[in-house]
Amino acid sequence: MTRAGNQKRRQGQRRPTIVCLCGSVRFLEAFDQASLRETLAGRIVLSVGSHHQRDGDALAHLTDAERAAALDHLAVLHRHKIDLADEILVINTGGYTGPSTRAEIAYARARGKTIRWLEEQPAD
Repeated sequence: MTRAGNQKRRQGQRRPTIVCLCGSVRFLEAFDQASLRETLAGRIVLSVGSHHQRDGDALAHLTDAERAAALDHLAVLHRHKIDLADEILVINTGGYTGPSTRAEIAYARARGKTIRWLEEQPAD
């Protein structure tokens, strides 16, 4: 197919849903599994910086002030990922959602994002 033909075909295709994974980095294995599952389902996945080590471990070499600044930066960056996403998938292993995750959920809700849960939520 020619380059023009490829461009026309792509223009007619709908962009895949973009999902941002949100949750505690204590559940890195669940992030990794969800990322693969979502990708195989045809979604574009935005996630945490590493599925291999928790932020605290990755930043352990920094001073307390540097670590706090880095964590703040990562939180801002994650909110930008939520802005780009169509929806979020909350990694709520064992029903756990910590304060940072609850703030991300509130941020996503305020922007009209669809919220999905890894584990079913009890009715309010």
